[in-house]
Amino acid sequence: MFVASPVKTNFYGAGLVRSPAFPVLPRRQQHLVPLFSQVRAVISREEKSVDQEDGKNTNGSLVRSSPAFPWKRSKYTGTKTVIAVVKIRKKMREKLTERVEHQLELLMKAIGQGMLIQLVSEEIDPETGSGRRSSETPVLGLPKARNDPRYLEFTANFTVPTDFGTTGAILVTNLLSSEICLSEIIVHDGSDTILFPGNTWIHSRNDNPEGRIIFTSQTCLPSETPPGIKELREKDLTSVRGNGEGERKPHERVYDYDIYNDIGDPRKKERLRPVLGVPERPYPRRCRSGRPLLSDTPFESRGKDKDEFYVPRDEVFEDIKRDTFRAGRFKALFHNLVPAIAAALSNLDIPFTCFSDIDRLYKSDIVLRHTEHKDKSLGGFIDGILNVGETLLRYDTPAVIKWDRFAWLRDNEFGRQALAGVNPVNIELLKELPIRSKLDPAIYGSPESALTEELIAHEVLHYGMTLEQAFEEKRLFLLDYHDMLLPFVDKINSIKEDPRKTYASRTIFFYSKAGALRPLAIELSLPPTPENENKFVYAHGHDATTHWIWKLAKAHVCSNDAGVHQLVNHWLRTHACMEPYIIATNRQLSSMHPVYKLLHPHMRYTLEINARARKSLINGAGIIESCFTPGKYAMELSSAAYKSMWRFDMEGLPADLVRRGMAEEDSSAECGVKLVIEDYPYAADGLLIWKAIQNLVESYVKHFYPDPNAITSDFELQAWWDEIKNKGHYDKKDEPWWPKLNTTQDLSEILTNMIWIASGQHAALNFGQYPFGGYVPNRPTLLRRLIPHENDPDYEMFMRNPQYSFLSSLPTQLQATKVMAVQETLSTHSADEEYLIDLKDNQRRWFQDEAVVKYFSKFTEELEEIEKKINERNKDKKLKNRTGAGMPPYELLIPTSPHGVTGRGIPNSISI
Repeated sequence: MFVASPVKTNFYGAGLVRSPAFPVLPRRQQHLVPLFSQVRAVISREEKSVDQEDGKNTNGSLVRSSPAFPWKRSKYTGTKTVIAVVKIRKKMREKLTERVEHQLELLMKAIGQGMLIQLVSEEIDPETGSGRRSSETPVLGLPKARNDPRYLEFTANFTVPTDFGTTGAILVTNLLSSEICLSEIIVHDGSDTILFPGNTWIHSRNDNPEGRIIFTSQTCLPSETPPGIKELREKDLTSVRGNGEGERKPHERVYDYDIYNDIGDPRKKERLRPVLGVPERPYPRRCRSGRPLLSDTPFESRGKDKDEFYVPRDEVFEDIKRDTFRAGRFKALFHNLVPAIAAALSNLDIPFTCFSDIDRLYKSDIVLRHTEHKDKSLGGFIDGILNVGETLLRYDTPAVIKWDRFAWLRDNEFGRQALAGVNPVNIELLKELPIRSKLDPAIYGSPESALTEELIAHEVLHYGMTLEQAFEEKRLFLLDYHDMLLPFVDKINSIKEDPRKTYASRTIFFYSKAGALRPLAIELSLPPTPENENKFVYAHGHDATTHWIWKLAKAHVCSNDAGVHQLVNHWLRTHACMEPYIIATNRQLSSMHPVYKLLHPHMRYTLEINARARKSLINGAGIIESCFTPGKYAMELSSAAYKSMWRFDMEGLPADLVRRGMAEEDSSAECGVKLVIEDYPYAADGLLIWKAIQNLVESYVKHFYPDPNAITSDFELQAWWDEIKNKGHYDKKDEPWWPKLNTTQDLSEILTNMIWIASGQHAALNFGQYPFGGYVPNRPTLLRRLIPHENDPDYEMFMRNPQYSFLSSLPTQLQATKVMAVQETLSTHSADEEYLIDLKDNQRRWFQDEAVVKYFSKFTEELEEIEKKINERNKDKKLKNRTGAGMPPYELLIPTSPHGVTGRGIPNSISI
């Protein structure tokens, strides 16, 4: 049964084995033994300061020293001494300019001028009507370094009445001029040991005189909050919400909503972009930074180029995480300076002229030394790159060509990547012919596709099957970007400053009895003219001309797929849509709330990576615009997709598979669905991960909500869900498909969706970007020419040199190396990554409830078994989309990964 008061450690646990080294702990807290060993060392040093002869300690109070236990009680029965051990984490990489100041501030801490803390009881003080409070007490003592050099420990002693009650919260005031990262506070009160997890940055009192409220690790619903800290629970949430006014400062932890009025630079006309999050261009909300609007425009000012976008302080990257981005940025810059590809920075920005040009990107092994490239115009960037490593001027060979450099040419690989590539979430079952558009025929012409029944029947005959049989056996599949792209095609093809050309595409695939998904036919469409529907159909052939035309058609499909993947499936459906969930969780759920604690690991770094994306990836004239097909219309395309297709209830994996016809509802199957194509690696592995998350969430929710009425009566939870719908996704607030939140089943489904999106879904869509996209011909992010026809000026050049015609259609060398650097950076696990499989360790500091700890331990065990199962599948020769000569296995949903570009591993959160 859930207990509202903090879990206490009774050192006299009945029937437990005693140890001379540690206090006796109940079994449910045996995992705290290493913690107490550290604390005991600190306390023992404090005890040495006690004068045994006269019973006085260093601050003059009378005490009785206990040789066995780390607490002291006054000789006077009316008071007791409580000890708090404060653990501070140093910055993971200090700046040189901070070191002298750091040493001075250590001295300040030693004399009690660094931090003040105050204990707040769970009991009400009858005189004040709020929780009883101790006096403000300085944290004293020279810092004590622990085994982990990142941490320092200090102590504070309190004298409080014996009837003070259990400490439920601590007020922390930072007296230093700089911020402090509080790891945790451990309070020893007689036989009770209470943990106060921090993992938070405490602002300087110079920045904000209000101290911080740190709550116990106790988990409780609003109705179960001890009376002494109810007021503080609401006060803390109020401070996090802010007042919606003013520009946010770097030290603040205020979470609020805003529209996307910050992706364009209104000071430069060519970088101006429409606002997203308005009726004509709906979009999820982002975290408000409060920068003033520029003049009388709706656009937020960008500030200086070097300024970071605001995110609440606890969401900011650690320095070790920033290094990942610095490495990628430097590589993007300097890879173009080495002699092997110096021409890429010429005014012409030349194309690849032969495949050897591309191969050299993975073979250059130029090492910059400190004596080279002292050009001051580079702003010291060379020195920066040398701090990261000396071999950053070399790209690893992408997995897609590592063992078979010609695999990308084959139709089988083209089809396989629709099921096991970096964007396996758009393919759908073809249910009927002809395919019909939903666009306005008055503007976009006949709704019927040019992929006719006759054409598809003819292609299917090559596999010894009639069209009727193909439909009956569910062997026809579709990759349809027609309606999404056609409204933008003329705009994209008219871009002059950085030309690129595109079509709206449809591709029909056939799933053979041999287990291979092969493209049958491709339709590429331009907006209609009075004279022509402009729908072009291509199929693979046997003569040289048709062969090269077919290759160009597939390249255009890949280009469309890359743009939709990046702007819709990756950015919109994971990054952007997750942001409102994170904002609402911090605004409406106390850190004591069980749902907050469950979601907390899955929110790490997401606001920061999104802010960085708005600054330099999806911004006007940013890398996505310059290197992907939609160009300056990229975010408008993303908004259109949000308007037409995004719905929360379809973002979970089983629901999405059923929506696309890739699975059928089956109550006897795992997750309640049965795959149409069993050898669909993303879906097959994803369902295993989904089910494990679902099992964890359902157990967790039922544990904290045993009362069926507790869901509707939890006002924090209801406010959280209401805010997600009505503020975070304001433009979708009136949609009828939003799930209700009345039952534990409702809550379990909502939370499973969120955790899946932040972990498994993002991993599947993100960490394969470089392994698949790092080889430009396999997955070009844009094409610069349309397919030539006989009367076109380029047709004669195509006939003379089709290889050059193909390569010159790809991104230029500069564009390619830019996007390769970005994809490699985004595909990299940083050294401080936190993975789903380690969730039990991550959450252990938040929970001391034996049942909850078991849920997370069981979850880890399930993921370990899933990893074994995926490894076995990748060796199964019957699964043609996983195994084969020169074929990379599907590992994107394998739970574990070392850091680096590994093409595997599921982090807890969207952290890159």
